[in-house]
Amino acid sequence: MGSQWENFLANLGEWRGSFTALNADGEIGESTASILTLEQGEQERLVHFRLRRFGPGDEDGVPSREVNQEYRSLGRQVVFFDTGSFSKGSLQVAPGTPFGAEFGFIAGDRRHRLVQLHNPAGALESFVLIREFRAGSGASERPALQLESLLGPWTGQVATITADWPEPEIASCALQIEGDPGQPFHIRSQLGAAVSESGGADQRLLLQPDAGYSLAPVQVSHRQAFAVEAGWLPEPDRLERLIRRYDASGAWVSSSHISVTRGAGATPTG
Repeated sequence: MGSQWENFLANLGEWRGSFTALNADGEIGESTASILTLEQGEQERLVHFRLRRFGPGDEDGVPSREVNQEYRSLGRQVVFFDTGSFSKGSLQVAPGTPFGAEFGFIAGDRRHRLVQLHNPAGALESFVLIREFRAGSGASERPALQLESLLGPWTGQVATITADWPEPEIASCALQIEGDPGQPFHIRSQLGAAVSESGGADQRLLLQPDAGYSLAPVQVSHRQAFAVEAGWLPEPDRLERLIRRYDASGAWVSSSHISVTRGAGATPTG
């Protein structure tokens, strides 16, 4: 089982893709091309980060925006899992302050990332969808997600990292996903010995391009526990979920990475 730093290194490489804005209803807005590079430095604990974003049709020209950064350590706001997938976000919900979370999935020569943004009043406001492909790989985008692709039983594994202990707890998991167009969406989960349910009228499910989805409360508050989630199907019968959980004081308490394949196993009960 790798350390946080070793899991981070699974993202090394040059990733070409795009940043696409979506509003709270999932309507697609402006999209800009991007080249993101994560390169190992001469020192063992050094990674050079470079992000270039370009105007429309100008990927080979001068970047419209460039960010350079060096990583020697990782903060508590980001959690990496064994596959290299990660979640990052606010550590505390605070009144009058924007709240956000980023979810990053990696599978082979693909990365699929989603940023969820709530405004200072706590209302779900917008998203940024980031679709990336390892340079020179020829990897392709997945089709836009359809609800029926999620439905049914799934089984696999969950890794959970808590705010007070950085080592992941690994357990088996079983999911049952149900929903109809225009009706509430539900995920019944058995994660180890714990059984939970997500979805419902107070959460918004948005199906997105590249076989991804967002599941987030329409409103977050520092007075009520909640969870934010994103998912991705890197293959038709393989689902990955990333979840960040917050307690009734608005503090981040844990993050989970769930990797499951289609098929029945233990049935979630409770």
